[in-house]
Amino acid sequence: MKIVSTNRQAYHNYFVEATYEAGICLEGSEVKSIRAGNCNLKDCFILINKNEEVILKNMYVKPYEKSSVFTPNERRDHKLLMHKSEIKKLLSKVKQKGYTLVPTKLYFKNSLVKVEVGLCKGKQNFDKKDALKEKDIKRDMERAIKNYKN
Repeated sequence: MKIVSTNRQAYHNYFVEATYEAGICLEGSEVKSIRAGNCNLKDCFILINKNEEVILKNMYVKPYEKSSVFTPNERRDHKLLMHKSEIKKLLSKVKQKGYTLVPTKLYFKNSLVKVEVGLCKGKQNFDKKDALKEKDIKRDMERAIKNYKN
């Protein structure tokens, strides 16, 4: 499994309660561009439309330089491929207040591009501050242990 892109901002802004794996519909030149690492998950989000299709919106894929005349839009919508039972489970959770779907990773699995979809609940500002404090404390402890051993 080769991880191409991660959405670190999602772990800062949300509590990721569960993750699901989904396939993604791409054009050939988009796959080549993703394989080169020219994509970004920073500002994208996931919606479920009324036909129960999962849509990834606002994912940036840089146009492939060596492609033909036809190049798709950089930020076009991409359909995610999931089982119906998973979609219905996600839809019931998203209808609850506070839950949302956010892509957390984009990776290759046996030459197929996959997206890790996180079922998330939003963090408040004090939750974000507490997480940063815990991270700093952990880093200081590891530094102290390293210096103690030397």
